[in-house]
Amino acid sequence: MALLYRPDLIVGSRRARTLAKAVGCEGVGLHTGHFVKMQFCPAVEGTGLQFCRTDLPGTPLIPVSYPFVRSTHRATTIGVGQASVHTVEHVLAALRAFQIDNLTIELSEAEPPVAGGNASQFVQMIQSVGVVEQSQNRPILRLDRPFFYSSGDVHLIALPSEEVRISYTLYYPQSPALLSQYFSIALDCDSFIKELAPCRSFALYEEVSPLLDAGLIKGTSLDSGIVVKGEAILSKDGLHFPDEMARHKVLDAVGDFALLGVDVQMHLIGIRAGHTSNAALGRQIDEYLKVEG
Repeated sequence: MALLYRPDLIVGSRRARTLAKAVGCEGVGLHTGHFVKMQFCPAVEGTGLQFCRTDLPGTPLIPVSYPFVRSTHRATTIGVGQASVHTVEHVLAALRAFQIDNLTIELSEAEPPVAGGNASQFVQMIQSVGVVEQSQNRPILRLDRPFFYSSGDVHLIALPSEEVRISYTLYYPQSPALLSQYFSIALDCDSFIKELAPCRSFALYEEVSPLLDAGLIKGTSLDSGIVVKGEAILSKDGLHFPDEMARHKVLDAVGDFALLGVDVQMHLIGIRAGHTSNAALGRQIDEYLKVEG
C-alpha cells in the first residue's frame, strides 16, 4: 500500500520542484579520494530524490530515504544491494534548501565530489540552471509533539514550531580552540546560502591519523577542511565564520533530515549531535509522519 502523510499534521502545500536542466561537476570524494563525475538530472513528479551509480552494472538507483541508510560513521551512507553512496549529506542539504523534490543524482563512483568540504559548489550548480515548479502539490507538515534522542552526552530533540529552525551546541572541552560553540538559524533558502553553505568539514588534529588509518578523509586537505590543533585553527583561508564548526554541524543536520523527503516545520535542538543521532531521530519522525493509504 502507498504511504501517505497524516492529514492532521498538514498545515499547507506547495508545488513540487526539480531543476530546469541537467548540470554536473567532478572532483575527488572526501573520504574515498576517488575521482568522480556527478550530474544532477531533472526527474518527473513522484520520482523523489535518488542517487544512480552509473559505474555499476544495471546503473542501480538508491532512494534518499531512511530505510536505505547503511552507516552514519563520520558521514551518512545509503545503499541498495551491492550499491552504496557515501557522504550524501552536503549534496542533500543544498537540494533541501532549494526544496528540490524530484531529481536523479548520477555518480560515476561511490561518493560525491568533496567540493570544498561544504555545500557552496552544489548551491552554485542549482543556481546555474534554475529551479522549475511541477504540477504536483507537496504537503507541508508540522510536528504536534516533541521527539528526542539521547545517548551519553549526545542529545537531540525536535519540537513543534511554525518555522524550520535548527539550534546546535558544539562542545569539545579537550580542544582549547573550540571548547563550546552555539549557533541557531531559521532555515530558508537565503539563510542557507549565506550562513551555512560555506561552512567546511573539520577534525581535531589527533583524529587525522586514526581517520586515515581507517581509510577515511583520503580526498580532503586544508583546501576543503579545517584541522584544529590545540589553540590553533589550520585552514587555507582562515575561518569563514568564528563559529564555522558549529554551523557545519547544522549543515550536516539539514542534509541528514532531507531523508524525510517532505517539508516539516520543527525546531531541532542538538547538543554534540551528529550523523548517528540525526538518523535515529529522523527515523522516529519519519515513522510518525506516515500512514498507509
